[in-house]
Amino acid sequence: MREDQIKAILTDLNGDSVDIEASALISTDGLIISSALSPGMDEERISTMVGAMLSLGEQTTAELSCGNLEQVMISGAQGYVLIVHAGNDAVLCAIASKAIKLGLLFIDANRAAKAAAAILT
Repeated sequence: MREDQIKAILTDLNGDSVDIEASALISTDGLIISSALSPGMDEERISTMVGAMLSLGEQTTAELSCGNLEQVMISGAQGYVLIVHAGNDAVLCAIASKAIKLGLLFIDANRAAKAAAAILT
């Protein structure tokens, strides 16, 4: 039941904007909890990369006295990867095309992360 609820949150997130191409909920240890990925995307590779980015982001904010990590965002020529905390033990990763309005990506991803966190607690 819990897994179905999380999957529905991810599917809704992807459906909120045609520019959100994929999403996943990943443990802070880098293990996949649930995903709504595009065909050809490898869950294990994505969860491993997100875990590494999360770890590096946390180390960077600590080392530079920036406080607790809130999000990690990567901008590429073709799109964005946004990672936001979903409670204490998970993060939500959203992958979007370059056409997306960043404000909407932040709002939608944070809303989905809060909804997932509520289910995980």
